[in-house]
Amino acid sequence: MGDVMTSYALGLDYGSDSVRALLVDALTGQEVASNVVYYPRWKKGLFCVPAKDQFRQHPLDYLESLEQVVQGLWKLAPAGAADKVVGVSFDTTGSTPVAVDSEGVALALKPEFAENPNAMFVLWKDHTAIKEAQEITAAANKAAVNYLKYEGGIYSSEWFWAKTLHVLREDAAVAKAAYLWVEHCDWMSAVLTDTTHPSKLRMGRCATGHKLMWHESWGGYPPNDFFVGIDPLLNGLRDRLPAETFASDQVCGGLTAKWADKLGLPLNTPVGFSAFDCHMGAVAAQVKPGVLTKIMGTSTCDITVASYEDIGEKCIAGICGQVDGSVLPGFVGLEAGQSAFGDLYAWFRNLVNWPVQNLLANSALLDEATKQKLAEEIENNTLVALSKAASALPLADANITALDWVNGRRTPDADQTVSMAIAGLKMGSDAPQIFRALVEATAFGARAIIERFKSEGVAVNSVVAIGGISKKSDFVMQTCADVWNCPIEVLESEQSCALGAAIFAAVCGGVYPTVAEAQKVMASRTCKTYTPNAQAAAIYDKRYQQYQALGRFVSSSKAGGGKA
Repeated sequence: MGDVMTSYALGLDYGSDSVRALLVDALTGQEVASNVVYYPRWKKGLFCVPAKDQFRQHPLDYLESLEQVVQGLWKLAPAGAADKVVGVSFDTTGSTPVAVDSEGVALALKPEFAENPNAMFVLWKDHTAIKEAQEITAAANKAAVNYLKYEGGIYSSEWFWAKTLHVLREDAAVAKAAYLWVEHCDWMSAVLTDTTHPSKLRMGRCATGHKLMWHESWGGYPPNDFFVGIDPLLNGLRDRLPAETFASDQVCGGLTAKWADKLGLPLNTPVGFSAFDCHMGAVAAQVKPGVLTKIMGTSTCDITVASYEDIGEKCIAGICGQVDGSVLPGFVGLEAGQSAFGDLYAWFRNLVNWPVQNLLANSALLDEATKQKLAEEIENNTLVALSKAASALPLADANITALDWVNGRRTPDADQTVSMAIAGLKMGSDAPQIFRALVEATAFGARAIIERFKSEGVAVNSVVAIGGISKKSDFVMQTCADVWNCPIEVLESEQSCALGAAIFAAVCGGVYPTVAEAQKVMASRTCKTYTPNAQAAAIYDKRYQQYQALGRFVSSSKAGGGKA
């Protein structure tokens, strides 16, 4: 450890709606200051078509917000803090790729593509590539080597190759201009270190291993012939991707003069290789074998690790991959998750608030200011009131069963074509009863992941929860503890993903020799524990069977009546 009195680590967390900057005293673990900036174009709903499952983000949202969030951070931090930053690391959503040209410029930054959604980042929750994902899965199942065996056996429409192929098919102009595709997390590190040019580009282990089918055993990515067999539009793309990948405890490069000036940071500040948000969040949660870290937000991401001895030659079916060093150096990182968690609750809130959103504006009984305040009050309190009412309902009287697949199913066994369903509705069914069923659905979906891990030989003895929902709703968390029938620890940190990035930044900055050493000082502590109620757990065992039965029915009888 260095002899400086103060060393700050800067973690930058790119979420779906905003970017967060977190400054951490690397020597004490104290979270010194944080700042959040919302993406302006995304906030306006630009370039997105929810009815088509199209969700795109402009690279300028990322770049402009980066400047704003870091410069704003210095106003909240101790004087002179910027000069004491020893390392910077990013986490982002993913898979969120973007097309770049032969010079490494993201296409949407070029005037001719500035308003073209296909030239922008394809956000993780964009599901426009369902057909392409199915084709990739089919090709892998027919190949002599199944290149999906380390990614759960099923390729998702949320991932890199499916999204890339969909855009190439959809937009001839983008296809002609695109030389390479880069994940958001890798792009951020490259931008700050001036390594975006394809000849300089280096990529992290996390995104490549979990979403790009990278694996050391086949020398990087599947062979070009595999991709050409799916569609000639993919010809040559894999050969332009760097074959070597790097864990997040490695330095991508030094901060350039341009970005040092923009961010107010010292020139050549080490910038680490980036990773997905939930992987870095798990590091902040001190993930270890036997502990599942669940990041609970609009969707969820479930992260655990296993030793090389425990994982052996096993290929875990139906998850989002098992990748050496993607979470912690020296362990195999395993990822799963749900496509909707908080999103399901938000959907129901918007559903029940339709009259407020659509009729109140036309009321002649109230002035405009009162209308606006009333609408905001109702929207802000809807889920709180529903949770309170739902928690008071006798569990034994529950007769509504719901699925959590409002955004499709991420894991186990990815299928973005399935839809949610609600069964058991009667004339007496009311909003709190339905809301409770939706909360139970999200808990059941999470249980399916836990059970898949266990059935495949991966230990899950306890759960650590991070993210907004884990801190906001006792009702949701207690329901989860009862459904999973295991204790849940909730972390103290309000920004665990950014904290994980800061831990890696401290290692890249030389404050600690290893991630494990940094975790001892910087990782978050537990602020609350939820313990399962034995009586409720027994009831939920039976209700979970109903959830599974409904899931089987929906999966086997999709909208067109065809088989899954």
